[in-house]
Amino acid sequence: MPPIGRRPLLAGLAAAPAAGRAWAQPREATIRIAVLADFSGPYRDTSGPTSVVCARQAVEDSGVAARGLKVEVIQGDHQNKPDIALSLARRWFDQDGVDMICESNNSAVALAVGTLAREKDKVQLASGAASSALTGEQCSSNTIQWTYDTWMFAKTVGSATVRAGGDSWYFITADYGFGHQLERDTSRAVQAAGGKVLGAARFPFPGTTDFSAFLLQAQASRAKVVGLATAAADTVNCIKQAREFGLAKRGQKLAGLVMFTTDIHAIGLEAAQGLFLSEVFYWDLNDRTRAFLDRVKAKTPQNWPNQEHAGTYSACLHYLKAVADLGAARAKASGLEVVQRMKAMPTDDDCFGPGRIREDGRKIHPAYLFEVKAPAESRGPWDYYKPVGSVPAEEAFRPLSEGGCPLVRG
Repeated sequence: MPPIGRRPLLAGLAAAPAAGRAWAQPREATIRIAVLADFSGPYRDTSGPTSVVCARQAVEDSGVAARGLKVEVIQGDHQNKPDIALSLARRWFDQDGVDMICESNNSAVALAVGTLAREKDKVQLASGAASSALTGEQCSSNTIQWTYDTWMFAKTVGSATVRAGGDSWYFITADYGFGHQLERDTSRAVQAAGGKVLGAARFPFPGTTDFSAFLLQAQASRAKVVGLATAAADTVNCIKQAREFGLAKRGQKLAGLVMFTTDIHAIGLEAAQGLFLSEVFYWDLNDRTRAFLDRVKAKTPQNWPNQEHAGTYSACLHYLKAVADLGAARAKASGLEVVQRMKAMPTDDDCFGPGRIREDGRKIHPAYLFEVKAPAESRGPWDYYKPVGSVPAEEAFRPLSEGGCPLVRG
C-alpha cells in the first residue's frame, strides 16, 4: 500500500472563538476530505500536489470555521491502479473517518471508488475523471462529476476541427476506460459534423513513453487530423515525438482532445503554438479567475492551477457549503444527503462562476475553445492561450436525456 500523506488543516485559526469551538468538538465531528490522485505517474502535474493545495485553499476560503467546523485534508496516490485506489478508499472510509474523496483522476479509479462510496454512503467528487460514463449508465447517487468529461471535449474540439476542414481522423488512444470513451465520443462528434474516422492505434497505459510505432500508423492513414485520446504526460510525449516525425510538414494536424496549461508548459510554446484545445478554466479568463490564482500562486509557484486543479477547489468549496448547511453530524451520517443538498444548491465560485449540478451528477458550466499562443505573443509566465470561442453551460455537456443515467426520472 502506498504511503498516505496526512496534514490537518484547521480552517480559520485567526478567528479565536470559532477555532476554539472547532477544537472542542469530538473526533467524530471532524470532516475529512481525501485527495485521491496521481502523485508519482503521468498525471502528477495535472493533479497531484497542486490539487492538494487547491483543496486546502477551498477549506480556507469556505469560512466554515465561523460555524465551528474542523476540516482535515489528507492525500493518497492511486498509481493509476483501481485495486490500489480501492484499498486506499476502503481504509479511509472504514478506519480513518474520511467523508469525501475528490479528484479520482483516472476514470477506472473513479468508477471503482464510486461504487464503494455508494456502498459506504460516502461522497465522491470526481473532479479529475473524464469518462462520460460517470454520468451515463454507470452514474451513482453518491458521485458528482465536477470539471469536464469526454463528451464535452469531443464536442468542443472535434466538431470545431471538422468545421475548420479537418474532416478525416485517426486516433492514438490510451488503452483504458478514459481513452476508449474519449475516442468513442469524439468519433461520434466528428461523424455528426460530417467527418469520417479512418482508424485508431491503442497504446498500453500506463507505462508507454515511445510513441513512434503509433505515430507511424497515424502517418500511414493519411488522415488530416490525428486525434490524441490521451492526457497529461502521454499527450506531451506524443506531441513532441510527432514534431520530430514531421507530421505537420506532411499536412497532418494534431488535435489535443484533453489538454491543460500544465501540458503546454511542459511542451513549450515553440512546439505547441497553434494547437486548438478546450478547457473549462484558465487563470487569465476574467477578474475572478485571476483573483483565485493570486490566492494560490505562492503555494504552488512552479505549477500554476489548471482546469483539474480548479475543479478540485470548486468541488471542495461547494461540498463544504453543503456540510455547513447540514451540520457536521448529519453530513458524516449520510453522504447521500450531502450530495442531494449539493444538487439543490446553486454553485458559484471564482473558478467557474455560477453553475448547477444536474440529477445525473453532472456539474455544468461554460466550456471554452482556445488557441495556443506563439512565443512572441506570450506576455509572461503561463500566458499561453488566446480565446477563440465559448460554449454555454447548457450546451457544453451531453443532454440529460441522452446519457442513460438511472437517476434521471423519465
